[in-house]
Amino acid sequence: MPRLSRTVLITLVPVVLALSVVACSPLGTLNALTPASESERTESLSYGDHPRQKLDVYRPLIAHGAAPVVVFFYGGNWVSGERADYAFIGRSLAAHGIVTVVADYRLYPQVRYPDFLNDAAQAVAWARRHAAQYGGDPQRLFVMGHSAGAYNAAMVALDPRWLAAQDMTPADLRGWIGLAGPYDFLPVENTTTRPVFHFPDTPSDSQPVRHVSRQSPPALLIAARSDSLVNPQRNTGHLAEALRAQQVPVRELYYDRVSHTTLIASVAAPLRWLAPTLEDVAGYVLAAQARD
Repeated sequence: MPRLSRTVLITLVPVVLALSVVACSPLGTLNALTPASESERTESLSYGDHPRQKLDVYRPLIAHGAAPVVVFFYGGNWVSGERADYAFIGRSLAAHGIVTVVADYRLYPQVRYPDFLNDAAQAVAWARRHAAQYGGDPQRLFVMGHSAGAYNAAMVALDPRWLAAQDMTPADLRGWIGLAGPYDFLPVENTTTRPVFHFPDTPSDSQPVRHVSRQSPPALLIAARSDSLVNPQRNTGHLAEALRAQQVPVRELYYDRVSHTTLIASVAAPLRWLAPTLEDVAGYVLAAQARD
């Protein structure tokens, strides 16, 4: 067998690293390899009375005035997920000068749609009330999520019912970011998702795409071009079209080298070579003041 050239080896090393990260305790590995030196975490803050209604705040160690605030919701098909697994999100965004709130929310079978949306709205309201305590600017508030968490973010941003219960409106958001989100998925096909959304009686107003209006906040929508779990054309594409039809500013991005799962993993330090996810998200948030 011929010896591999130095160029080929350099190319293969990050690929092998990516595969090992995905294969072996992926989230713990991503956390371990994403530096914490540029941020400070405050853990286990309650935004409600239930044990799952807790969040962690990551603040930049070096800040120049009040920082923008991002509230992040992870995925897991509304049946799994822990905020501690997504420390790499908080650390990465905080290193770019963004106060980041990573929130847990109640899951099925304990709750079904729409209870987790009430949790999401409560977490956003908490962030608005307490942002200044952590160096954040409550007037530069964003909501963000991946997969099921992107659905939560979308519904909070687009359907006024959830923030209204917290004496807020979507206009209180400077914008929102959705990564590989399901926004238009009726009829529900995934067997795990079906009971979460009361299948076969899933309410039609459970779909984010149905709540787009001229008052919707600006959006950054990112997806893997080849996503076998959440169809990017039907979900990200349809929602982007609906937002543009209502003249809502939307930036729509598709990446080639990531999957549904590695899209969010590409925010972590060892996998940033896969896609510019972190740069695009941070750039979108930090540019908000310039859009005023």
